[in-house]
Amino acid sequence: MGKAHVVIVTGMSGSGRTTAIRALEDAGFFCIDNLPIVLLDKFLLLAERHEEIRRVALGVDIRERGFLHALAATLQEVRSLGHRLDVIFLDATDETLIRRYSETRRRHPLSGETVSLADAISRERKTLQEVRAQADWVVDTSELNVHQLKALVQQAYNPTGATRMTVSVVSFGYRHGVPRESDYVFDCRFLPNPYFVDRLRAKSGLDPEVRDHVVGQPDWKEFFERVSGLIGFSIPRHEREGKPLLTVAFGCTGGRHRSVVAAEAVAEWLRDRGVLVRVIHRDVEETG
Repeated sequence: MGKAHVVIVTGMSGSGRTTAIRALEDAGFFCIDNLPIVLLDKFLLLAERHEEIRRVALGVDIRERGFLHALAATLQEVRSLGHRLDVIFLDATDETLIRRYSETRRRHPLSGETVSLADAISRERKTLQEVRAQADWVVDTSELNVHQLKALVQQAYNPTGATRMTVSVVSFGYRHGVPRESDYVFDCRFLPNPYFVDRLRAKSGLDPEVRDHVVGQPDWKEFFERVSGLIGFSIPRHEREGKPLLTVAFGCTGGRHRSVVAAEAVAEWLRDRGVLVRVIHRDVEETG
């Protein structure tokens, strides 16, 4: 009897759970949406006897209350039985979730006549805090369309069973908050700020003039060498443990200049070494 590879897909309603489940199904997983958690151990006993369902993906949302109350014990039990278990938590900003629900005109599971959509999202986020904290992979889908999310999941769980980790490189502004999904965060605020150079203020780190200004600073070379050295050291070790996505974030005050230059430079360095990379400049368009 063989052991199963179980992927639990959960997270905020409207963050892309259905898309992720379909992507896993296309990658050869046997997928079940909202299986009652009390039946999971029985289902895995069945999976051990049937080779065609050795790769299993389970979709779980806020409606499966039993999963929320028995999360830690369930995860421990599955792993103690020798099964490989990954928990994917899909997230998105409140603004993104509200927009998606408005566009699709779907009803949030916790909303109703007396509960607004914003309040329902806030309540769900608070309820799922423990689940998010125990996830192996947190994906912020705010900047991803359905095709990009599907490609990301299939890239991590391809039909051959070989995991190829993606590194997500994010630039952000501290005034807008640190990205919640970050695994590594590097602060670029010690570098001189191009905002105070009149000819560079209206530009961003994507402009050559700003890039040249930032990389020309005396501390840039050592900063880049130390950061790339740490990331280069860490990536193969995270990949060995089966981590499908590593998020590396670079922050500066507003997220328009220094962090963007750093993110682009590190992303280029990673691509040159054959690493799968996606880049998100979260706050580059912010002006406030």
